[in-house]
Amino acid sequence: MTAIPRDFGDFNLAFIASPDKPSLYLGQALPSRVVSRRVVFSSGDLSRSQRAFQFASESLFSVLFPSDCRICKIPLTRISNLPVCRTCLDGMIPITGPLCVTCGERLFGLRFAGDPAPLCDLCRRVPPRFRRAVAYGSYDGPLRDLVHILKYQRVKPAATQLGRFLSQAMAGIDLPGDTLLVPVPLWKGKRRERGFNQAEQIARAFWRFRDAGGIQLSTALLIRNRETASQTGLTRHQRRANLRGAFSVAQEEKLKGRHILLVDDVLTTGATAGECARVLLRAGAKQVWVATVARATREAANLPATVGTRGAAIGWGGTLGHA
Repeated sequence: MTAIPRDFGDFNLAFIASPDKPSLYLGQALPSRVVSRRVVFSSGDLSRSQRAFQFASESLFSVLFPSDCRICKIPLTRISNLPVCRTCLDGMIPITGPLCVTCGERLFGLRFAGDPAPLCDLCRRVPPRFRRAVAYGSYDGPLRDLVHILKYQRVKPAATQLGRFLSQAMAGIDLPGDTLLVPVPLWKGKRRERGFNQAEQIARAFWRFRDAGGIQLSTALLIRNRETASQTGLTRHQRRANLRGAFSVAQEEKLKGRHILLVDDVLTTGATAGECARVLLRAGAKQVWVATVARATREAANLPATVGTRGAAIGWGGTLGHA
């Protein structure tokens, strides 16, 4: 359990991060000769007096520190280090329907009904390098907005919620005990500009939420050698050429015979995941799995672009595929 202090003038908010019972406390900062009072708000049952105090504290918080939900712009009334309302969070639902058992693409058509292990047409023709790709939800709506809040608005607490989603997506999948958790690396220039790697932040949160067992987090094993151009509008062969040589393995001795869970925020065309898997397998990995918070689906691809956090039109482009 980790306490994260947040200083707001005369008040001190501390968020206690726990996978089982996320909670927080509100403590009034007093002179050193006076002991500060702290009241814990947890996800467990509260007494009537505690609920009354929580309501009063949250009302005071909304007056003293007004903030709007970064997605729907409704004023926030609950104490949280994530500026997203409960309604928007509840709208981030898992992807449903028949899914390709390899790439996770949503499948349409009666021919997939009742098939216990359906495959999309592309996976039948050109199997990807990775064993399987799993995603929590479709890359649209409030889930896409939350990813953007982390990446472009640099609200790091969003990674905790995204890691929780990823843990839910992987809940029914048994990974070998020798699995290495490897985030997709950013080009050093992009990381310096952003200040962090969103895939690494999500991977760390996922690792904390999941009962990891023998799973190890390795953030230095896979490196990015150069910046790559946008994949949007490129053919499959052009995407392969664009990514060729972009990744390499720094510590091959740690990789030999190990299973790899590759973590990223979004799977769009699958080109990056496929190239990373190719490099990892060539360096000696036994098998590569892919886990992302969101996946661009054919249905999401047909939605109109929305205005993103940088004021540019953000939509999905390119043709779905693994390379």
